[in-house]
Amino acid sequence: MSKTTSKTKPNEEAALLALLKKVLPKAAPDPVLAGRIYQAVEHELQANSRAAAFVKFCDRVELPDLDAKTLDDVRLQLAASFGGGDITLKPNRKEKSLAVEVALPDGTQFQGQVKVRPVVKEEDENPEVPLKFAPFPVSLPGDPELVWLLAKREDLSANEAGMALAKSEEGFWDSKLEQKLLRDRVERSFPEFIARTPAGVLGEEGLKRHYMTDEPVNILRRLKF
Repeated sequence: MSKTTSKTKPNEEAALLALLKKVLPKAAPDPVLAGRIYQAVEHELQANSRAAAFVKFCDRVELPDLDAKTLDDVRLQLAASFGGGDITLKPNRKEKSLAVEVALPDGTQFQGQVKVRPVVKEEDENPEVPLKFAPFPVSLPGDPELVWLLAKREDLSANEAGMALAKSEEGFWDSKLEQKLLRDRVERSFPEFIARTPAGVLGEEGLKRHYMTDEPVNILRRLKF
């Protein structure tokens, strides 16, 4: 049951946001109010997704000991999943545990604890079969010759992947990180977003960048900011 839920959740969230975007203008004629409601729901879904990813990380990360190398490995894994966040690790050698804290640029904070435990051998595990990635090259309507070579999870359609990418971009520019970038005179554009957004954020949406492909290019339909 958990496997099915983990695979279908991103699709369900994308479908919910698409439905909300369609219904809100009818239920709330004020476009400002409709935009606020949409953003609030989208941010809540994104926060829930990140919280679930953090809990899952604490449940599954390998922690055979509290040696410096092991802690460095844990920190690297956290950085890959929650890039841009401040990571704090506090080992408790008496209790044989590790307190984990992540503070994201948008102010979100996660806290958890991981117990020292033996590494489970592969033959003793029953892991979920990871979904493969499929080519997902995209370009903007105004410049179809400039292509970004991305990838999407194989269970996402091109439309779903496009919506997920647009949602990630909107969330990126709505974060506190945007203010810092704007102060640094960084242009609010898709190229800057795709170059600067953490890989972990794209991964949560079933996407990744730098994927070699010769597949047809998808013209990206972006959300209006």
